[in-house]
Amino acid sequence: MKLLLTWAFLMFTATTVFAQANATTFHNAEVDELYSQQSQPELYCMALNVYFEAKSEPLAGQYAVADVVLNRVKDTRFPNTICDVVKQGPTKESWKTKQFPELHESERIYNPIRHKCQFSWYCDGKADNVVDGDAWRQAQVIAYKMVYADRYRGITEGATHYHADYVSPKWASTIQLVGSISTHIFYRWP
Repeated sequence: MKLLLTWAFLMFTATTVFAQANATTFHNAEVDELYSQQSQPELYCMALNVYFEAKSEPLAGQYAVADVVLNRVKDTRFPNTICDVVKQGPTKESWKTKQFPELHESERIYNPIRHKCQFSWYCDGKADNVVDGDAWRQAQVIAYKMVYADRYRGITEGATHYHADYVSPKWASTIQLVGSISTHIFYRWP
């Protein structure tokens, strides 16, 4: 009996250690990234958006989210860069700098106003930590293919808006429905 318990304990310990060793994609996933925020900032913003908006979606849904970002970049009603599109929304000055009136504007810190951004993950108040290494690498590949290879460009037929199928935003009735891919419904201006 003692031998059986010892064997079971050793197997559990070995299995746990083996599982932890193989779980590197879930701990500090950004270590194994294909490019960094410093080396490719625009691609990085696109990959973050695909990851946080659509990592649980099928590939078509992930490419569609990236397509909407690029459609917005080309539309004069939106900012001109991927990062500016992804981070678009009202901001307020942080209490950390607001208390120092003598600070120069370039030293001030501004944060997005919660739940007022174009893409909900960016200002939902949650930490934006990448934890699923496989999904992160996939998002980085999708971002690269969309920006540099035009892979699946046009999948949303010019959509500049989308929302999850479990919400009903007021703006949805004011623009043209394009269609849906998985749990996202896509729209464009007429």
